[in-house]
Amino acid sequence: MLSREFLTERGYCCGHGCLMCPYEPKHIKDNTLLKVVNCFKEDNPLIHKKLREVSVEEGNIIATELFQILNQRGDGIGLAANQVGIDAQVAVVNVIEPLVLINPKIIEQWDEIPFYEGCLSFPKQGIKTKRYKNIIIKTEQSESDWYFSGVETGKEGKGSWEQDDIKNEQERRLLEAVCVQHEIDHLNGTTIHHRENKPQPIKNKKNIGRNEPCFCGSGKKYKKCCLGK
Repeated sequence: MLSREFLTERGYCCGHGCLMCPYEPKHIKDNTLLKVVNCFKEDNPLIHKKLREVSVEEGNIIATELFQILNQRGDGIGLAANQVGIDAQVAVVNVIEPLVLINPKIIEQWDEIPFYEGCLSFPKQGIKTKRYKNIIIKTEQSESDWYFSGVETGKEGKGSWEQDDIKNEQERRLLEAVCVQHEIDHLNGTTIHHRENKPQPIKNKKNIGRNEPCFCGSGKKYKKCCLGK
């Protein structure tokens, strides 16, 4: 995660609408920010490419720009570097708190669920996907693994932040877990279209006529074989 000091000492927005920044955020006066490529209108050669790994220092610099773009747009909760034309394994997520993912890798995931997702690279097109309630990841800038979970918190184990609205907090945690999966997919060249959960067609069994050969393979007519049993 980017520290508050790293962001504010450069005048960058922290990812919470600038409420935490003591300085004028750079994105207000910087008109050279990169744009999210609309893949319906423009070609983005990086959108289906596995991106290159970067150092923590380079990753943090890219992350500040990604946060600025998110804040300028105001319509997203996560952004990956290749969505703005940068070949780097860097993404940011801002659901519960600002998170920076540098060279992230999913270590474990379980409890598959259906989810309805949108993407800034494919605006106004939602996709039903398959995701996981629980994931464990590792990142370049942290020695310890990060655990994200959208499972319901029991009453006995609830924290003070859940006392007013446990359900809402659970939904936010699930959204954060899904968003992390979504952004890591981007860094590996995978989009929501690859995760689409398409309903399987239901095939009706053909009705066998009374005088047709029996399906059991006996060679007899159906009416004199299995139908007559």
